[in-house]
Amino acid sequence: MQVSVVGALICTGILALVVCMRWSMITALIASLAFGATAIGTITSLGGSSPLIFTVFAMLVILAALARRGIWREIGAVFLRIGAAWIVCLLMIYVCIGALLFPRLFAGQTSAFVASCTARGVYEAALAPVSANISQAGYFILGGLTFLATCLLLQRSGTLADIRRGFFLWFSLHVVMGVLDLLGKMSGAGDILAPIRTANYSMLTHVTQAGFWRIAGAFSEASAFGGASLAGLAFTFTYWRKTGSKLALALATSLFILLLLSTSSTAYVGLAIVTVPVVISIVKSLASGRLRSEEALLVAFLPLLLLSGLAAILFYPHVFDPVLQ
Repeated sequence: MQVSVVGALICTGILALVVCMRWSMITALIASLAFGATAIGTITSLGGSSPLIFTVFAMLVILAALARRGIWREIGAVFLRIGAAWIVCLLMIYVCIGALLFPRLFAGQTSAFVASCTARGVYEAALAPVSANISQAGYFILGGLTFLATCLLLQRSGTLADIRRGFFLWFSLHVVMGVLDLLGKMSGAGDILAPIRTANYSMLTHVTQAGFWRIAGAFSEASAFGGASLAGLAFTFTYWRKTGSKLALALATSLFILLLLSTSSTAYVGLAIVTVPVVISIVKSLASGRLRSEEALLVAFLPLLLLSGLAAILFYPHVFDPVLQ
């Protein structure tokens, strides 16, 4: 395995922050999700697979959960109280068998479209066992074990607070890197976050839409950035409505703006879907005459947003072309 210096430095920085703040390893795991194209290294034996840095923290979380005293009793409690744990274990067994058996069982009987490593585009190839079967199965197994480890850690007081800190740290880093990516491209400096994109992915970071740069942040392309922004918006907005946190409101506003600027159709469709329950909640509150202050702020903000959009169209007729296209 060839270790990435940049990936190792970022892992060290996250670990140092968590240790200094005396947070748990699960906070570091969640925060590392902000680096969606930063690999810890390259595994040449698996066809050049480049695991992202979150895999390091996922393994550390698993080790931290297993190092607890009375681990077998806690494992029994997890499988007794959480029915999903059994489903996850069965899925992991199925994935292991499928990764080894199915590509060989159906080899040559069907075809798949794969990305070309030497030329742009995709080509059709006969189905056959490849190294990606093992690496993708490994990702799934790691995810399943991380789920079980989190269930174990949740039996300890304080874990929920660490998870909350992890989410806020994740989306704070996400916003910072999204802003840096946008400023770098608009100022002519180019992709200033390219050094931290060490994964062996196809990097679609120099893409424009109707003359406007698509924001990719620390991810490999705008759609992945938009999807993460949507997840962050859902979390921070819900947290703000429940607690009135000013930090959550600031992050939600920033994520909403970055989501719009990402020009990702996937993110736009997701935003339309998550908006539906919010609208229903506000309508119910209006009908019952019990409109909360947070909901009143949203109702007051909507006309301002529409007026701002109309003013932008008036002075810059093509301002929304990237979004429409």
